[in-house]
Amino acid sequence: MESVEAHEHELAIYLTERLATVEGLTLYGPPAGSPRAALAAFSLQGVHANDLATFVDQDGVAIRAGHHCTQPLHTALGIGASARASLYLYSTREDVDALIESIRSTQELFKQLS
Repeated sequence: MESVEAHEHELAIYLTERLATVEGLTLYGPPAGSPRAALAAFSLQGVHANDLATFVDQDGVAIRAGHHCTQPLHTALGIGASARASLYLYSTREDVDALIESIRSTQELFKQLS
């Protein structure tokens, strides 16, 4: 179990570092460097969370979109929904890289449409 925890901790750091490189992405939760689970809730400027989840799904990447049982928090943050990427023991850095690539691709598509 210690190796599973270490793997998830490493992936959580990698996930937050990579998400921080996406312009227009707001990451919710503990600040970088703080202990956190291997998941991240975020929003992407100009792209609704449900749209983002649909488009990354077409690239074979699964994320969730919505309130995630935290509607009061979303109301307090002034957002209608967020996206959430969750990692587990079977997840890899390559999975995170695929997520980032798909987010950027979706972001570019929505920029072209606006």
